[in-house]
Amino acid sequence: MEVLNQKKLRDKFIKSGVKMIGPETIFFSKDTKIGKKVTIEPYVVIGSKVKIGDNVIIKSFSHLESCTIESKVEIGPYARIRPDTILKKGSKVGNFVEIKKSTLGNKSKVNHLSYIGDAQIGKSVNIGAGTITCNYDGVNKKKTKIKDKVFIGSNSSLVAPITVNNDSVVGAGSIITKNVRAKSLALTRSPQLEIKNYKRKSK
Repeated sequence: MEVLNQKKLRDKFIKSGVKMIGPETIFFSKDTKIGKKVTIEPYVVIGSKVKIGDNVIIKSFSHLESCTIESKVEIGPYARIRPDTILKKGSKVGNFVEIKKSTLGNKSKVNHLSYIGDAQIGKSVNIGAGTITCNYDGVNKKKTKIKDKVFIGSNSSLVAPITVNNDSVVGAGSIITKNVRAKSLALTRSPQLEIKNYKRKSK
């Protein structure tokens, strides 16, 4: 029965103009809503309560559930979009990125290897590879707010609750525990040590 239902859903979306590469590998829910000029690559799973706008590209091995995808958004490959997430117009979510209960603003990007949870992200924000919002203290979930035109350097940890204000930069490898003021650079980094003529121990 489920196989027949999936075939019906795939046929319905193909007739409505959805471009599927390997449709037999793509799974929909009964309540999936998809706009115009959408492309879905192989091995994509769309759970319940998903709304997808126009001109969206969903790349292979991505999983979506209970989320809203606005127009001109690119997702994946290997992306997980969890419940209560909104991806605003022109935003981009890349490979090995998980987003939960967050809003990603217009033209903002989370391109690689990141976890974004309980976050409000503004417009034209760049989240560097390996960035994590540390939203859980072991008891409660806390919120991260990143305002417009912020640049978060790679391998950064943002310890919620925290606000990173407009036009600021977080240096790569930082652990940020305090609010960051607008138009400023925040970084936490140990000084690099170098020992000259160092000899490794031999067995």
